[in-house]
Amino acid sequence: MPSLQAFLSSARRECRYLLGSPSDLALATWIPCLLLLLMAWLFSGGLPRELPIAVVDLDRSTTSRQLVRQLEASPGLKVSEQARSLSQALALARELKIYAVVHIPAGTEAAIQRGGSGSVFSYYNASYQVAGQAAARDIDSAVQALAIELTATEVGMIRGPGALRAAPVAVQLSVLFNPSRSYEHFLLGLIFPAILHLAMCVAMVGAFGRELRDATVRPWLREAHDRLLPALLGKMTPYFVLFSLYGVASLLWLVLIRGTAMAADEMALLVLGQALMYLAYAALALLFVALTRNMVTALSVAGLYAGTSMAFSGATFPLQGAPWFTRVWSELLPYTAYLKLQGQQLEMGSALTVSLWPLATLLLFVLLAGVVGAVLYGRASRDPSAWGLR
Repeated sequence: MPSLQAFLSSARRECRYLLGSPSDLALATWIPCLLLLLMAWLFSGGLPRELPIAVVDLDRSTTSRQLVRQLEASPGLKVSEQARSLSQALALARELKIYAVVHIPAGTEAAIQRGGSGSVFSYYNASYQVAGQAAARDIDSAVQALAIELTATEVGMIRGPGALRAAPVAVQLSVLFNPSRSYEHFLLGLIFPAILHLAMCVAMVGAFGRELRDATVRPWLREAHDRLLPALLGKMTPYFVLFSLYGVASLLWLVLIRGTAMAADEMALLVLGQALMYLAYAALALLFVALTRNMVTALSVAGLYAGTSMAFSGATFPLQGAPWFTRVWSELLPYTAYLKLQGQQLEMGSALTVSLWPLATLLLFVLLAGVVGAVLYGRASRDPSAWGLR
Protein backbone atom coordinates (compact mmCIF):
# COMPACT_ATOMS: atom_id res chain seq x y z
CA MET A 1 0.00 0.00 0.00
CA PRO A 2 1.67 3.24 -1.14
CA SER A 3 0.11 5.35 1.64
CA LEU A 4 1.28 2.96 4.35
CA GLN A 5 4.77 2.81 2.83
CA ALA A 6 4.88 6.60 2.67
CA PHE A 7 3.78 6.82 6.31
CA LEU A 8 6.38 4.31 7.50
CA SER A 9 9.12 5.90 5.40
CA SER A 10 8.41 9.34 6.89
CA ALA A 11 8.26 7.94 10.44
CA ARG A 12 11.58 6.11 10.02
CA ARG A 13 13.20 9.22 8.58
CA GLU A 14 12.07 11.30 11.57
CA CYS A 15 13.34 8.67 14.02
CA ARG A 16 16.74 8.68 12.30
CA TYR A 17 16.88 12.45 12.53
CA LEU A 18 16.00 12.43 16.24
CA LEU A 19 18.69 9.87 17.00
CA GLY A 20 21.22 12.05 15.19
CA SER A 21 20.14 15.35 16.81
CA PRO A 22 20.75 15.49 20.59
CA SER A 23 18.85 18.77 21.03
CA ASP A 24 15.70 17.63 19.23
CA LEU A 25 15.86 14.25 20.94
CA ALA A 26 16.18 15.97 24.32
CA LEU A 27 13.06 18.07 23.68
CA ALA A 28 11.09 14.94 22.86
CA THR A 29 12.48 12.66 25.59
CA TRP A 30 14.38 13.55 28.73
CA ILE A 31 13.48 17.25 29.06
CA PRO A 32 9.70 16.72 29.45
CA CYS A 33 10.33 13.66 31.62
CA LEU A 34 12.67 15.63 33.85
CA LEU A 35 10.14 18.45 34.17
CA LEU A 36 7.39 16.01 35.14
CA LEU A 37 9.58 14.39 37.78
CA LEU A 38 10.66 17.79 39.09
CA MET A 39 7.06 18.98 39.44
CA ALA A 40 6.03 15.72 41.12
CA TRP A 41 8.86 16.16 43.64
CA LEU A 42 8.17 19.86 44.27
CA PHE A 43 4.51 19.26 45.12
CA SER A 44 4.98 15.94 46.89
CA GLY A 45 3.99 17.55 50.21
CA GLY A 46 0.35 17.46 49.17
CA LEU A 47 -0.90 19.98 51.71
CA PRO A 48 0.80 23.10 53.14
CA ARG A 49 2.28 22.32 56.54
CA GLU A 50 3.48 24.55 59.38
CA LEU A 51 2.63 27.84 57.70
CA PRO A 52 4.12 30.57 59.92
CA ILE A 53 1.63 32.90 61.60
CA ALA A 54 1.83 35.57 64.30
CA VAL A 55 -0.42 35.87 67.35
CA VAL A 56 -1.14 39.20 69.03
CA ASP A 57 -2.48 38.22 72.45
CA LEU A 58 -3.61 41.38 74.21
CA ASP A 59 -6.03 39.51 76.47
CA ARG A 60 -3.39 37.45 78.30
CA SER A 61 -6.06 35.13 79.66
CA THR A 62 -6.72 31.43 80.03
CA THR A 63 -8.99 31.56 76.98
CA SER A 64 -6.41 33.29 74.80
CA ARG A 65 -3.71 30.85 75.81
CA GLN A 66 -6.09 28.01 75.06
CA LEU A 67 -6.63 29.43 71.58
CA VAL A 68 -2.88 29.68 71.01
CA ARG A 69 -2.59 26.00 71.94
CA GLN A 70 -5.35 25.16 69.46
CA LEU A 71 -3.46 27.04 66.74
CA GLU A 72 -0.19 25.31 67.57
CA ALA A 73 -1.93 21.92 67.46
CA SER A 74 -3.07 22.51 63.90
CA PRO A 75 -0.67 20.67 61.52
CA GLY A 76 -1.06 23.38 58.92
CA LEU A 77 0.05 26.20 61.21
CA LYS A 78 3.10 27.22 63.18
CA VAL A 79 2.89 30.07 65.67
CA SER A 80 6.30 31.45 64.85
CA GLU A 81 5.83 34.92 66.35
CA GLN A 82 4.16 36.28 69.50
CA ALA A 83 3.87 39.97 68.60
CA ARG A 84 3.34 42.71 71.18
CA SER A 85 1.04 44.75 68.94
CA LEU A 86 -0.96 44.45 65.75
CA SER A 87 1.31 46.92 63.95
CA GLN A 88 4.33 44.78 64.79
CA ALA A 89 2.57 41.67 63.46
CA LEU A 90 1.56 43.41 60.24
CA ALA A 91 5.16 44.54 59.79
CA LEU A 92 6.20 40.87 59.96
CA ALA A 93 3.62 40.09 57.25
CA ARG A 94 5.10 42.81 55.04
CA GLU A 95 8.53 41.25 55.54
CA LEU A 96 7.01 37.91 54.34
CA LYS A 97 7.95 36.20 57.59
CA ILE A 98 4.35 35.15 58.24
CA TYR A 99 1.22 34.47 56.16
CA ALA A 100 -1.46 35.38 58.70
CA VAL A 101 -2.07 37.26 61.95
CA VAL A 102 -4.42 36.29 64.80
CA HIS A 103 -5.41 39.27 66.96
CA ILE A 104 -7.01 38.55 70.36
CA PRO A 105 -8.21 41.88 71.82
CA ALA A 106 -8.05 42.70 75.51
CA GLY A 107 -11.22 41.81 77.42
CA THR A 108 -12.12 38.82 75.25
CA GLU A 109 -12.39 36.36 78.15
CA ALA A 110 -14.27 38.86 80.31
CA ALA A 111 -16.86 39.36 77.59
CA ILE A 112 -17.39 35.62 77.34
CA GLN A 113 -17.74 35.22 81.10
CA ARG A 114 -20.39 37.96 81.18
CA GLY A 115 -22.45 35.82 78.83
CA GLY A 116 -21.58 37.79 75.74
CA SER A 117 -19.25 36.89 72.90
CA GLY A 118 -15.64 37.69 72.26
CA SER A 119 -14.18 38.65 68.90
CA VAL A 120 -10.96 37.22 67.48
CA PHE A 121 -9.61 38.91 64.36
CA SER A 122 -7.75 37.04 61.63
CA TYR A 123 -5.76 38.68 58.84
CA TYR A 124 -4.16 36.72 56.01
CA ASN A 125 -1.91 37.64 53.10
CA ALA A 126 -4.01 37.28 49.93
CA SER A 127 -0.99 38.18 47.80
CA TYR A 128 0.11 34.61 48.47
CA GLN A 129 -3.34 33.20 47.94
CA VAL A 130 -2.71 29.50 48.36
CA ALA A 131 -0.71 29.82 51.58
CA GLY A 132 -2.80 32.68 52.92
CA GLN A 133 -6.15 30.97 52.41
CA ALA A 134 -4.83 27.69 53.80
CA ALA A 135 -3.67 29.51 56.94
CA ALA A 136 -6.99 31.37 57.23
CA ARG A 137 -8.94 28.12 56.91
CA ASP A 138 -6.93 26.43 59.67
CA ILE A 139 -7.24 29.49 61.91
CA ASP A 140 -11.00 29.44 61.45
CA SER A 141 -11.10 25.72 62.32
CA ALA A 142 -9.09 26.32 65.50
CA VAL A 143 -11.35 29.22 66.59
CA GLN A 144 -14.50 27.19 65.87
CA ALA A 145 -13.16 24.27 67.91
CA LEU A 146 -12.47 26.60 70.81
CA ALA A 147 -15.92 28.18 70.50
CA ILE A 148 -17.60 24.79 70.77
CA GLU A 149 -15.55 23.97 73.86
CA LEU A 150 -16.31 27.32 75.49
CA THR A 151 -20.01 26.94 74.77
CA ALA A 152 -20.04 23.70 76.71
CA THR A 153 -18.08 25.10 79.68
CA GLU A 154 -18.48 28.86 80.12
CA VAL A 155 -22.12 29.17 79.04
CA GLY A 156 -23.08 25.98 80.81
CA MET A 157 -21.52 27.17 84.05
CA ILE A 158 -23.10 30.63 83.90
CA ARG A 159 -26.61 29.87 82.64
CA GLY A 160 -26.90 26.19 83.50
CA PRO A 161 -27.08 23.12 81.29
CA GLY A 162 -30.61 24.03 80.21
CA ALA A 163 -29.28 27.06 78.35
CA LEU A 164 -27.18 24.91 76.05
CA ARG A 165 -28.81 24.28 72.72
CA ALA A 166 -27.77 23.97 69.13
CA ALA A 167 -27.81 27.01 66.92
CA PRO A 168 -31.16 27.46 65.14
CA VAL A 169 -29.43 27.50 61.77
CA ALA A 170 -26.15 25.76 61.09
CA VAL A 171 -24.11 25.25 57.95
CA GLN A 172 -22.75 21.79 57.27
CA LEU A 173 -19.87 22.17 54.85
CA SER A 174 -19.10 19.20 52.63
CA VAL A 175 -16.36 19.05 50.01
CA LEU A 176 -17.70 17.45 46.85
CA PHE A 177 -14.45 16.71 45.01
CA ASN A 178 -10.81 16.51 46.12
CA PRO A 179 -11.99 16.08 49.73
CA SER A 180 -8.44 16.10 51.08
CA ARG A 181 -7.97 19.56 49.49
CA SER A 182 -4.62 18.39 48.22
CA TYR A 183 -2.76 21.11 46.38
CA GLU A 184 -0.49 18.41 44.97
CA HIS A 185 -3.40 16.72 43.25
CA PHE A 186 -4.92 20.02 42.07
CA LEU A 187 -1.74 21.63 40.76
CA LEU A 188 -0.18 18.55 39.19
CA GLY A 189 -3.45 17.92 37.38
CA LEU A 190 -2.91 21.29 35.69
CA ILE A 191 0.86 21.29 35.33
CA PHE A 192 1.40 17.81 33.88
CA PRO A 193 -0.71 18.34 30.73
CA ALA A 194 0.52 21.95 30.49
CA ILE A 195 4.15 20.80 30.28
CA LEU A 196 3.39 18.01 27.84
CA HIS A 197 1.25 19.94 25.39
CA LEU A 198 3.71 22.84 25.29
CA ALA A 199 6.67 20.53 24.66
CA MET A 200 4.67 18.61 22.05
CA CYS A 201 3.68 21.79 20.21
CA VAL A 202 7.23 23.17 20.18
CA ALA A 203 8.70 19.84 19.08
CA MET A 204 6.22 19.58 16.22
CA VAL A 205 6.91 23.13 15.06
CA GLY A 206 10.57 22.18 14.95
CA ALA A 207 9.84 18.99 13.02
CA PHE A 208 7.65 20.64 10.37
CA GLY A 209 9.55 23.93 10.24
CA ARG A 210 12.92 22.28 9.89
CA GLU A 211 12.05 20.87 6.46
CA LEU A 212 11.28 24.35 5.10
CA ARG A 213 14.17 26.03 6.90
CA ASP A 214 16.75 23.54 5.64
CA ALA A 215 15.13 23.29 2.19
CA THR A 216 14.77 19.52 2.62
CA VAL A 217 11.01 19.43 2.15
CA ARG A 218 11.18 18.08 -1.43
CA PRO A 219 13.63 15.21 -0.64
CA TRP A 220 11.47 14.32 2.37
CA LEU A 221 8.29 14.17 0.30
CA ARG A 222 10.01 12.22 -2.50
CA GLU A 223 11.12 9.67 0.10
CA ALA A 224 7.45 9.48 1.11
CA HIS A 225 6.40 8.90 -2.52
CA ASP A 226 5.08 12.48 -2.77
CA ARG A 227 2.13 11.70 -0.54
CA LEU A 228 1.76 14.72 1.69
CA LEU A 229 -0.76 13.49 4.27
CA PRO A 230 0.98 10.16 5.03
CA ALA A 231 4.29 12.05 5.18
CA LEU A 232 2.88 14.54 7.70
CA LEU A 233 1.32 11.79 9.82
CA GLY A 234 4.52 9.73 9.72
CA LYS A 235 6.62 12.70 10.86
CA MET A 236 4.23 13.34 13.73
CA THR A 237 3.93 9.72 14.91
CA PRO A 238 7.19 9.35 16.92
CA TYR A 239 6.33 12.46 18.96
CA PHE A 240 2.70 11.41 19.36
CA VAL A 241 3.69 7.97 20.68
CA LEU A 242 6.24 9.39 23.11
CA PHE A 243 4.02 12.10 24.54
CA SER A 244 1.05 9.73 24.79
CA LEU A 245 3.20 7.45 26.96
CA TYR A 246 4.22 10.41 29.13
CA GLY A 247 0.55 11.40 29.41
CA VAL A 248 -0.55 7.94 30.54
CA ALA A 249 2.25 7.88 33.12
CA SER A 250 1.17 11.28 34.45
CA LEU A 251 -2.45 10.12 34.72
CA LEU A 252 -1.39 7.04 36.67
CA TRP A 253 0.59 9.27 39.02
CA LEU A 254 -2.46 11.46 39.64
CA VAL A 255 -4.60 8.41 40.32
CA LEU A 256 -2.04 7.13 42.82
CA ILE A 257 -2.07 10.52 44.59
CA ARG A 258 -5.84 10.42 44.85
CA GLY A 259 -5.57 6.95 46.31
CA THR A 260 -8.72 5.58 44.71
CA ALA A 261 -9.16 3.33 41.73
CA MET A 262 -10.47 4.67 38.44
CA ALA A 263 -12.95 2.78 36.34
CA ALA A 264 -11.58 1.45 33.07
CA ASP A 265 -13.96 3.57 30.99
CA GLU A 266 -12.91 6.75 32.83
CA MET A 267 -9.23 6.03 32.20
CA ALA A 268 -9.99 5.19 28.56
CA LEU A 269 -11.75 8.54 28.09
CA LEU A 270 -8.82 10.42 29.61
CA VAL A 271 -6.29 8.59 27.42
CA LEU A 272 -8.46 9.35 24.39
CA GLY A 273 -8.72 12.99 25.46
CA GLN A 274 -4.96 13.30 25.85
CA ALA A 275 -4.40 11.70 22.46
CA LEU A 276 -6.77 14.18 20.84
CA MET A 277 -5.07 17.06 22.67
CA TYR A 278 -1.65 16.05 21.35
CA LEU A 279 -3.06 15.63 17.84
CA ALA A 280 -4.67 19.06 18.13
CA TYR A 281 -1.40 20.74 19.08
CA ALA A 282 0.44 18.85 16.34
CA ALA A 283 -2.15 20.13 13.84
CA LEU A 284 -1.82 23.65 15.23
CA ALA A 285 1.98 23.43 14.99
CA LEU A 286 1.58 22.48 11.32
CA LEU A 287 -0.77 25.43 10.84
CA PHE A 288 1.65 27.88 12.50
CA VAL A 289 4.51 26.71 10.28
CA ALA A 290 2.37 26.78 7.14
CA LEU A 291 1.07 30.28 7.86
CA THR A 292 4.39 31.88 8.77
CA ARG A 293 6.70 29.75 6.57
CA ASN A 294 9.38 30.61 9.09
CA MET A 295 10.47 28.29 11.88
CA VAL A 296 11.58 31.01 14.31
CA THR A 297 8.33 32.95 13.93
CA ALA A 298 6.29 29.76 14.23
CA LEU A 299 8.13 28.86 17.44
CA SER A 300 7.33 32.28 18.87
CA VAL A 301 3.65 31.91 17.98
CA ALA A 302 3.55 28.39 19.45
CA GLY A 303 5.20 29.55 22.68
CA LEU A 304 2.73 32.41 23.05
CA TYR A 305 -0.29 30.27 22.19
CA ALA A 306 0.50 27.13 24.18
CA GLY A 307 2.43 28.88 26.94
CA THR A 308 -0.59 30.90 28.06
CA SER A 309 -2.90 27.89 28.25
CA MET A 310 -2.93 27.33 32.00
CA ALA A 311 -3.53 31.01 32.80
CA PHE A 312 -6.53 31.23 30.45
CA SER A 313 -7.99 27.76 31.03
CA GLY A 314 -10.39 28.82 33.78
CA ALA A 315 -8.97 26.21 36.16
CA THR A 316 -7.03 28.68 38.31
CA PHE A 317 -9.25 31.77 37.96
CA PRO A 318 -12.95 31.65 37.00
CA LEU A 319 -13.89 33.00 33.59
CA GLN A 320 -17.32 34.24 34.68
CA GLY A 321 -17.30 38.00 34.43
CA ALA A 322 -13.91 38.04 32.69
CA PRO A 323 -13.35 40.29 29.64
CA TRP A 324 -14.60 38.89 26.35
CA PHE A 325 -11.05 38.43 25.06
CA THR A 326 -10.20 36.17 28.01
CA ARG A 327 -13.27 34.01 27.46
CA VAL A 328 -12.73 33.75 23.70
CA TRP A 329 -9.02 32.99 24.07
CA SER A 330 -9.83 30.27 26.59
CA GLU A 331 -12.22 28.58 24.15
CA LEU A 332 -9.54 28.68 21.43
CA LEU A 333 -7.21 26.46 23.48
CA PRO A 334 -7.38 22.64 23.23
CA TYR A 335 -5.89 22.55 26.73
CA THR A 336 -9.08 24.13 28.11
CA ALA A 337 -11.26 21.42 26.58
CA TYR A 338 -8.96 18.69 27.90
CA LEU A 339 -8.99 20.08 31.45
CA LYS A 340 -12.79 20.01 31.43
CA LEU A 341 -12.66 16.36 30.41
CA GLN A 342 -10.01 15.57 33.04
CA GLY A 343 -12.00 17.26 35.80
CA GLN A 344 -15.15 15.40 34.80
CA GLN A 345 -13.55 11.96 34.69
CA LEU A 346 -10.69 12.14 37.19
CA GLU A 347 -12.43 14.19 39.86
CA MET A 348 -16.19 14.00 39.44
CA GLY A 349 -16.94 10.72 37.68
CA SER A 350 -19.25 12.42 35.18
CA ALA A 351 -21.34 10.48 32.70
CA LEU A 352 -20.07 9.89 29.17
CA THR A 353 -22.73 12.18 27.75
CA VAL A 354 -21.31 15.08 29.77
CA SER A 355 -17.79 14.49 28.44
CA LEU A 356 -18.76 14.19 24.79
CA TRP A 357 -18.62 17.95 24.31
CA PRO A 358 -14.93 18.45 25.30
CA LEU A 359 -14.02 15.37 23.24
CA ALA A 360 -15.88 16.79 20.25
CA THR A 361 -14.15 20.14 20.77
CA LEU A 362 -10.73 18.49 20.70
CA LEU A 363 -11.63 16.56 17.56
CA LEU A 364 -12.77 19.79 15.92
CA PHE A 365 -9.37 21.37 16.66
CA VAL A 366 -7.65 18.38 15.03
CA LEU A 367 -9.78 18.49 11.89
CA LEU A 368 -9.88 22.25 11.31
CA ALA A 369 -6.25 23.03 12.09
CA GLY A 370 -5.06 19.82 10.44
CA VAL A 371 -6.91 20.30 7.15
CA VAL A 372 -6.05 24.00 6.79
CA GLY A 373 -2.46 23.42 7.90
CA ALA A 374 -1.97 20.50 5.48
CA VAL A 375 -3.30 22.53 2.52
CA LEU A 376 -1.11 25.55 3.30
CA TYR A 377 1.93 23.40 4.05
CA GLY A 378 1.47 21.62 0.74
CA ARG A 379 1.57 24.98 -1.04
CA ALA A 380 4.73 25.96 0.86
CA SER A 381 6.36 22.66 -0.08
CA ARG A 382 5.92 23.56 -3.75
CA ASP A 383 7.10 27.18 -3.39
CA PRO A 384 10.91 27.54 -3.36
CA SER A 385 10.56 31.08 -2.00
CA ALA A 386 9.34 29.53 1.27
CA TRP A 387 12.49 27.44 1.68
CA GLY A 388 15.64 28.36 3.51
CA LEU A 389 14.08 31.11 5.67
CA ARG A 390 15.65 31.34 9.13
